[in-house]
Amino acid sequence: MVLRDAHNRIIRDLRLSLTDRCNFRCFYCLPNGEPPLARKETILTFEEITEICEIFVQLGIEKIRLTGGEPLLRKDVEVLVEKLAKLKALRITNYELRGDGNPNSKFQIPKLVDLALTTNGFSLKERAKDLKNAGLDRVTISLDSLKRENFRKITGVDKLGEVLQAIKAAQRANLNPIKINAVIVRGYNDNEIVDFAKFARENDLSFRFIEFMPLDAGHEWRREMVVPGKEIRAKINQVFPLKLKKNSRGSETAWKYEFADGGCGEIGIIAPVTEMFCGACSRIRLTADGQIRTCLFSTAEHNLRDVLRSGARRAEVVEFIKVVVLKKEARHHINDAEFVQPQRTMSFIGG
Repeated sequence: MVLRDAHNRIIRDLRLSLTDRCNFRCFYCLPNGEPPLARKETILTFEEITEICEIFVQLGIEKIRLTGGEPLLRKDVEVLVEKLAKLKALRITNYELRGDGNPNSKFQIPKLVDLALTTNGFSLKERAKDLKNAGLDRVTISLDSLKRENFRKITGVDKLGEVLQAIKAAQRANLNPIKINAVIVRGYNDNEIVDFAKFARENDLSFRFIEFMPLDAGHEWRREMVVPGKEIRAKINQVFPLKLKKNSRGSETAWKYEFADGGCGEIGIIAPVTEMFCGACSRIRLTADGQIRTCLFSTAEHNLRDVLRSGARRAEVVEFIKVVVLKKEARHHINDAEFVQPQRTMSFIGG
């Protein structure tokens, strides 16, 4: 059983936001500290999230990534992780979902194979081991500068030391493969590209370089601030020659490279602005207040929360999801003259 959109893309990846709150103030995301959109009465409960994820997994979702905002600001995230981790053992024989009523017509319900979390790392040092014990497979940690003052300039907080400690804690907890994300913005951290690659080599990390996208709350995005993926690759390649990894990309967002000299670590290039990868997109997003977004840049949302809270039968919820997935856009329109930035910014969507 699979979710398939109108463009014949199979949806296997759910990005699920737990909160739109964040304790960092990254200029490319939430510089003004806008108040949360999802209030207590509208935000999805852990029970609702678990039910929704179970349905998505039954529909073929294989990967769930918990995002935010900063997801570790949500109280008792470890409890939710433990609930969702049980979906990794969901592969059971069930004929009823086929709908033919024939107990001899059996098939296997898909199971979750990857449960991940994206964090700014602020409180991960103290929680990495508990998250791993609860069933979390891996983490992605944001790290936009290796220089203390520049880190503060970009993120609005003086917490570089805590993030570096979080990476070490994640390694000790075996939350592998650990991915490190850096949004590369011209004039801010493009002079650290090679330093980031060196950091990946020295610490055996998968380092992801991400083009600056127009999802910032301050609406300061300008095309000249985008450092193209090709430029990022070229700068690294001059110092540390790269080799494209086998089976790179597919439905993933990053082109993945290894160091040609066999050095440790991995380089990933995510270039949604200059090297659009929409044709292979396998993702669907759910906001903290239960709105399905079919694309990061969607201007429309689909209210799954209210369907769930209306007392709808599971079959009705399944049908709602299937219909929404069919509305998934063929591509984003960042490079079109008529592009309109989504009303919600990155921290309210979930990365």
